[in-house]
Amino acid sequence: MSSGEAVQNFRKPSPGGGTAELRLEGVSRWYGNVVAVNGISMTIGPGVTGLLGPNGAGKSTLIHMMGGFLPPSSGTVTLDGAPIWKNPDVYRRLGLVPERETAYDFLTGWQFILAMAKLHRLPDPAGAARRAIALVEMDYAAGRTIGGYSKGMKQRIKMASALVHDPPVLLLDEPFNGMDPRQRLQLMELIRRMAAEGRTILFSSHILEEVERLAQHIEVVVAGRHAASGDFRKIRRLMTDRPHIFMVRSGDDRRLAAAVIADGSARSVQLTEKGLRVEAVDFQRFTWLLPRLARDAGVRLWEVSPSDESLESVFSYLVAR
Repeated sequence: MSSGEAVQNFRKPSPGGGTAELRLEGVSRWYGNVVAVNGISMTIGPGVTGLLGPNGAGKSTLIHMMGGFLPPSSGTVTLDGAPIWKNPDVYRRLGLVPERETAYDFLTGWQFILAMAKLHRLPDPAGAARRAIALVEMDYAAGRTIGGYSKGMKQRIKMASALVHDPPVLLLDEPFNGMDPRQRLQLMELIRRMAAEGRTILFSSHILEEVERLAQHIEVVVAGRHAASGDFRKIRRLMTDRPHIFMVRSGDDRRLAAAVIADGSARSVQLTEKGLRVEAVDFQRFTWLLPRLARDAGVRLWEVSPSDESLESVFSYLVAR
């Protein structure tokens, strides 16, 4: 069974009907005098949401509370209005891939996924196990013991265990760890397909490129607090206390630079081998004004690209604040 056929064989819509929404309201979690998460509120809906933050920011703690493995010290964590902690009916609608390796090394991949299917009391555990293993393209290694798997293979078999009961919500803590480029691309495509079905998918990653390529929405946590929420480009454009950097290529960079400087719409303009490097204070005004300045100067614009709108730029800015 191919991964594409396995996706088609999963039920649509997801179990439970409709879409699923995770909600955190005023959530804190502390261990003695150590505060891991402090007063976080956020809503995770259908599609792919990326959870970002430096090591120790509280990402894993948040995911464990959403997955029902930890109770919040204060606040509430709910799935479609139902509390998650100590609620087995809710657990059946969640799939979790923890960062730590939690599979049993003495079992084969097949035995592990089949056991997960039986624990969920699925009507056809063997069929569900076959579909989940095919989804992550681990058919070839299903008969081998997990102790002999590479780290990337262990990540994929954990993903199969999260998918075996076909949940509408997936919580993935650093799911791409240890995967080679081909495995990473395959998992990204699988996540995109499942999000397109209407599933709610939250994943954390320390590799910013992965989040930028995969997530339509981001939640940023810094030092246990909620730092930002939304599309990372929109967040970057709200940072009005820092100039926006553009790289501009045109038919006559010198003439265009003179026009921009004369207008006074930029903080600085530098002529480089790759074109103009422009620091603009007002993103919207500059993107509206630049084509008009080029037209009036008789210069053809070839390329205008924000050079600091990457997720890494946004994340570094938020951490440094």
